[in-house]
Amino acid sequence: MNSANEIATDIVVIGAGLTGLTAAHYLNKKNQKFIILEQSDKTGGVIQSKCEDGYLYEEGPNTGVVGNTTVVELFEQLSDKCTIELGGNNVKKRYILKNGKWEALPLGLWSAVTTPLFTFKDKLRLLGEPFRKVGNDPHENLASFVKRRMGKSFLDYAIDPFIIGVYAGDPNYLIPKYALPKLYNIEQECGSLIGGAFKKGFIKKSEEEKKVNKKVFSCIGGLGELTKALTASVGAENIRLGAKDIVVNPSGNAYIITYTDAKGELNTINCKKVITTIGAYALEKTLPFVEKSQMRKINSLHYTKVIELALGFDKWEGRKLDAFGGLIPSSEKRNILGILNMSSLFENRAPEGGALVSIFMGGVRRQDLIALTDNEIKRVVEKECQDLLALHEFNPDLFKIIRHNFAIPQYGVESGERFETIAQLEAQFKGLFIGGNQRNGIGMADRIKQGKELAMEAL
Repeated sequence: MNSANEIATDIVVIGAGLTGLTAAHYLNKKNQKFIILEQSDKTGGVIQSKCEDGYLYEEGPNTGVVGNTTVVELFEQLSDKCTIELGGNNVKKRYILKNGKWEALPLGLWSAVTTPLFTFKDKLRLLGEPFRKVGNDPHENLASFVKRRMGKSFLDYAIDPFIIGVYAGDPNYLIPKYALPKLYNIEQECGSLIGGAFKKGFIKKSEEEKKVNKKVFSCIGGLGELTKALTASVGAENIRLGAKDIVVNPSGNAYIITYTDAKGELNTINCKKVITTIGAYALEKTLPFVEKSQMRKINSLHYTKVIELALGFDKWEGRKLDAFGGLIPSSEKRNILGILNMSSLFENRAPEGGALVSIFMGGVRRQDLIALTDNEIKRVVEKECQDLLALHEFNPDLFKIIRHNFAIPQYGVESGERFETIAQLEAQFKGLFIGGNQRNGIGMADRIKQGKELAMEAL
């Protein structure tokens, strides 16, 4: 091999999505020598914002949440390159479909008492939630957890749609200990969800923690501005795009990485440490030195398929879009998962007087929908939108279909074994750090936090 294609560095980051870019950002701040390898021809992973005919829409995540101090810190550090945009007042209002009718999700005690979403029996039952026994099965699924503590109607018309909105998943499969660890820990540590929420209000916060407002965010110009800002912070000279067939192998106390570049030439990098941020499904080819029995415990992770649609209307004549959006419980048996009212949340997402909505289909329960043709998808969406959005005619001025075959990982009962295996591998192979959405959560805030943690561990 030509020696011109062989270089050395301290750390290689595999994957230029949000996690990898964040990790590289923090490495760069510590003046560390590093290279990012990305197989596609652009950075940002699934986070891509598009402008077309007066619409600004997303091809991946539509929003994030200011859920931890690292999110706050990162936006402060990138303030000269991108500007965070918090969702407007409509964010607080959310709808749930019940019996074909949109019902507002309760925001306070009175609305919780009067809402038709939950049965009278379960509303009364909620009064006893603080006195129920703590669960003793760490692998109890979310459906069982919620029915035990709150009742079936809360599962059907609060938790089920919430899980559809976050995971596109099934509460019967997801395990709170892994998928919603904060919820699980509240019960284990406080004995009650209500009691835990009450106690949380008395915990003294640092000045940095006070900035974690839990608000929904995007960026002015779309979420793609965040990954563009990170790319600029990292430096284009440290990123290798179009890096195919990336293979890592240990060599003594270091690593040798080979990949084929955009010109089809073979390249070799000698490095001391490796951070991977790619999905579990891609790890086997990238880390061939890992025993197959160990790798099976990682790449057995199930990713659900999701279809995302961006619909724009130059003149909106449907239902008033005065909320974050609407989620559809699985018991409603509809062909879409939910609707997000993007133009009611953020500025300049649609022409004046128009509207931009994001619609989601598929998920764990409807994996079959990914196989539909574009025309078949359009017919399904037309029928659902005319009903749910009160549209007399379905003539969108923007209609974009984005298919995600590896959309969202599902943290089921096997997750504990996966987490343990990753920890074992990192202990066995010094200098190897396995990140990505196979652990530490799936949200944007989770990815940002993990990116910084990976960088700090590598340092």
